Amino acid sequence: MGRIKLEIPEAFSFSTEITVRITDLNYGGHLGNADTLVLIHEARVRFLTSHGYSEIDVEGYGTIMLDAVIQFKSQAFAGDLLTIEVAAGAFSRIGCDIFYRLTNKESGAVVAVAKTGISVFDYEKQKRVSPPEAFVKKLTV
Repeated sequence: MGRIKLEIPEAFSFSTEITVRITDLNYGGHLGNADTLVLIHEARVRFLTSHGYSEIDVEGYGTIMLDAVIQFKSQAFAGDLLTIEVAAGAFSRIGCDIFYRLTNKESGAVVAVAKTGISVFDYEKQKRVSPPEAFVKKLTV
C-alpha cells in the first residue's frame, strides 16, 4: 500500500495548546481521526485570529477547505496536553496550505502532522478568489 508523503515546514510561526477531551476518544480509547481534524480546525481558527482574521473574514472574503491530510505518528489520550504548531505556505492563485504538527507537551512525542488546503472564497458570488496580498504577507511572516 502506498502511503501519502506529507512534507511539513521545519519552522512554524504559531503554536497553541489544546487538551484532549474524553469526547475526542474513539472506541480504541485514543484520539480519533475525526476528532484530530476538529483539533486542527480549532488551531487554524486561533492561528487566523492571531493575524486579525477569521474563517469568514479574510480581507472581506471567507475561506473554504479544499482538502485535508493527517498522518498519525503516536497515540494521544484524554487529558494529554497537545502543542499544535501552525504555519501557512504553498500560496497559489486559488489558496494556500496550512500545516500542523501536534506534539504531546509532556512526552515530546509527535502525535500527528497534517495539512489543510484552503481557498479564499467570495460567498456572495460563490466563487474562489486569489488570496489578497495583505493576507499572504501576514501569514508568511
